[in-house]
Amino acid sequence: MCKRSFTYQCKYKGDFSLQNKIKEYRESRGISQGKLAELCHVSRQTINAIENNKYAPSLQLAFDLAKQLGVKVDELFYNK
Repeated sequence: MCKRSFTYQCKYKGDFSLQNKIKEYRESRGISQGKLAELCHVSRQTINAIENNKYAPSLQLAFDLAKQLGVKVDELFYNK
């Protein structure tokens, strides 16, 4: 079996840095990472990675997070 390595390069690299306020909203509502993960049907590690900007959530997950935190998606995510 042949293995190929693909590298994706964004032409806007460096121009767009998606940040989020998930941790702020989550903590202000007294929700743990584990509970938010459970509500959104993902792992606690996924929530941690998103909060630390190590993982960009899918659009569906972004909407789920916003719904569970009672805010709009554009209140959770912003371009730095």
